Amino acid sequence: MYDEKNPHLASAIPAAAYGQQQQRSGSNWSTGLCDCFEDVPNCCLTFWCPCITFGRIAEIVDRGSTSCCASGALYTLILMLVGCTCCYSCCYRSKLRKQYSLPETPCGDCLIHCFCETCALCQEHRELKNQGFDMSLGWHGNVERQNRDVAMVPPPPSGGYGGMTR
Repeated sequence: MYDEKNPHLASAIPAAAYGQQQQRSGSNWSTGLCDCFEDVPNCCLTFWCPCITFGRIAEIVDRGSTSCCASGALYTLILMLVGCTCCYSCCYRSKLRKQYSLPETPCGDCLIHCFCETCALCQEHRELKNQGFDMSLGWHGNVERQNRDVAMVPPPPSGGYGGMTR
């Protein structure tokens, strides 16, 4: 998919679906850490149910090898037992940064998640969304959507392609 507003933010799905890694070398995050209100619905969801946002991020970053439900449940379990999810969630921020060659700013991943967990999850969610993912579909839903879009070829004009017929 091509985004006219942000042409450098092409969808990561085609590359990911074929086992390649989509990277924007030397790029920055598409939004800032404190830009939570750019996506108010996700901001509210993350504030009240961070396990859902985290689960969605984890499923996409892990390319479907872990499910949203399993990651979200583990996040909730860690939150209830230990009360400190930052050790778990910062690992996914690191994976996301490596996949898209994003800088470790404004400070280390663990510090960001330790002191700004909600803002970090919102930023990661926005980044994946700006990369072309529909976060509500999960990994497999995004791959299916991409395959459906690729398979839908427009019919040829009435005279064939370029006026050529058999």
